[in-house]
Amino acid sequence: MSLGDRPDIIGVDDASFEEFVAGSSGRLFTMAILLTGRHRAEAEDLLQDVLERAYRRWGRITRKGDPEPYVRQMLVNAAADRWRRLRYRREEPLALDSVVVPAGDEAGEAADRDVLLRALAMLPPRQRAVLVLRYFQDLSEAQTAAIMGCSIGTVKSQSSRALAKLREISAASNAGKRAGCEAAPDGRRQKGLGSHG
Repeated sequence: MSLGDRPDIIGVDDASFEEFVAGSSGRLFTMAILLTGRHRAEAEDLLQDVLERAYRRWGRITRKGDPEPYVRQMLVNAAADRWRRLRYRREEPLALDSVVVPAGDEAGEAADRDVLLRALAMLPPRQRAVLVLRYFQDLSEAQTAAIMGCSIGTVKSQSSRALAKLREISAASNAGKRAGCEAAPDGRRQKGLGSHG
């Protein structure tokens, strides 16, 4: 263990750490899920590693004020470290189902949310992180730039590129939905997964 990793006095502030985890672990886990592209096991590992590191440094973290922004930055940094290590891992293609779901119902909203989350997972890690921080965590461009260690201009350009890619994927998905619901020879409408009868 290096001098920088030497734990603060363990046990002195356990109650405040436990309160922090109880109060913010849901938000942090959701952020970890989004940062890992919806890979639940990776998100669990990422958050566990970050909380372990935060616990070892808890005294120093709490001296700086509200610990959540600091731990959130630790989460983004840890996710970036993982992306660097896994850079050459094969990407998983987006499998858009051609099932047409009527608009306005819960199933349609769930399908739209699923397409959005799959599309988010397809983005490069840096673009994904910008969108998660800007639109899920509702941080300003300056706050996002500070957490990511880049300029505000980089945040703007990464956000613009990511949103354009999401629109492109969404348009392809909507085109697939429209093509998936075609008229059968007898005039009935059928779903794109094939007819049964």
